[in-house]
Amino acid sequence: MKTRSVLLRMGMPVAAGLAAMALAASPAVAADVPVSFDCQATPPIGSAQTFTLAAGVDGTAPASVAAGSAFTATLAPDPLTVPTTVSGDTVNSISDLKLSLPVPSGATLTGESLSGGTVSGATVAVSGGDLVISLPGPIAGGSTFTLPTLTLDLTAGASGGTVQTQIAGTSYTDPGLTFNASVSISIITVTVPTTCYIPDSPVLSSTSVS
Repeated sequence: MKTRSVLLRMGMPVAAGLAAMALAASPAVAADVPVSFDCQATPPIGSAQTFTLAAGVDGTAPASVAAGSAFTATLAPDPLTVPTTVSGDTVNSISDLKLSLPVPSGATLTGESLSGGTVSGATVAVSGGDLVISLPGPIAGGSTFTLPTLTLDLTAGASGGTVQTQIAGTSYTDPGLTFNASVSISIITVTVPTTCYIPDSPVLSSTSVS
């Protein structure tokens, strides 16, 4: 009753303005989503080896926004640990890491940026409909590192749509994560291209457009 009387005293124009603000962007919703990459390492000698790489992403975005309004979505990766061995071979380091995410549909991407992270040199660019985070490395085998947080500046599309973020990739030949591994095999060290994807890649953040 008290809230209603205050709104009546403020007048209908102000109340309508408050309602419009509420529709423009509801409170941001954050969710830490665990993911598991299926990876395939293909050495220049010998057969391909497979392994899994556990990770996670903390996605934050408004639950809903008004059509045509600007909003942001942020994706903060959890720490990753580089394997020390794969199939008994020593992993010395990884380099040339690339993580791809589809540009969200249902909105217009107006900007992208990186912040934080524990390894310097990361960049982000749009390529072929994907946002690609690149990290030159090298990162030592057995070490734990964190990729930078990705911030997307977006403008909502038509009402009734949904804007979702997720990691790209559907197979070893269509990966969402790639890197080169320096691996000691017997008495030699070789560079091993590695491709990874997430089966049934989960939604990291979701925003409905009203």
